Amino acid sequence: MTTWLILGASSAMARALARAVAERGDAVLLAGRDMGDLDALASDCAFRGAPRAEAVAFDARDPSGFDAILKRTTETDGILNVAVFVGSMPAQDAIDADAALIDGTITDSFTGPARLLTLLAPLIEERKGTVVGVGSVAGDRGRIGNYVYGAAKAGFHTYLSGLRNRLTRAGAHVVTVKPGFVDTAMTWGIEGMFLVAAPEAVARDILKAVEKRRDVIYTPFFWRYIMLVIRHIPERIFKKMSI
Repeated sequence: MTTWLILGASSAMARALARAVAERGDAVLLAGRDMGDLDALASDCAFRGAPRAEAVAFDARDPSGFDAILKRTTETDGILNVAVFVGSMPAQDAIDADAALIDGTITDSFTGPARLLTLLAPLIEERKGTVVGVGSVAGDRGRIGNYVYGAAKAGFHTYLSGLRNRLTRAGAHVVTVKPGFVDTAMTWGIEGMFLVAAPEAVARDILKAVEKRRDVIYTPFFWRYIMLVIRHIPERIFKKMSI
């Protein structure tokens, strides 16, 4: 059996992945803060074919709850995969007005998930599993509109790269996923959205990447080329742009 521990399971992309793996016959542990919502999602996954579907309390800002998650994962059999969809993105102008928001953004988007993944790493190595770490194209270059969130995701990307280097030696794997604009609560109401992807399309790309043991993917794929251009704009020009 393959079990997926999905962190931040209430997000739209996480829901799409949970439903997709349930339909394949995989078990799911759905971790997040809204237990009522996660219980409903667990019922949906069980209906779709998951042999085990349970909700687990998880808050990236509260490490005291991590031991309970570790215990639940050790009770599973077979391959253990972990998918991380956790993150928060306050508006940059809100952060500029209240610097205290930086701590929560970095904890949600980087250090909290990284801390739990570090605790889970020995079990993932033993079970030959895969970590799916969902970052963001925002982590590829600091931009005026979301540079704190981008910094958090850039740190998470680097952490995932190092974790991939470690887990590969044990036959496990790490996929770094860099979504562009996706139709989720995080992007609703933001001006300038274009080429917005459906969460189900992102989930399909993730599963293909896991099957092919890809290292880093952009989803949709064309964001690789968009970000290639953005990364190579000279700094003297880029600092004058509003992108």
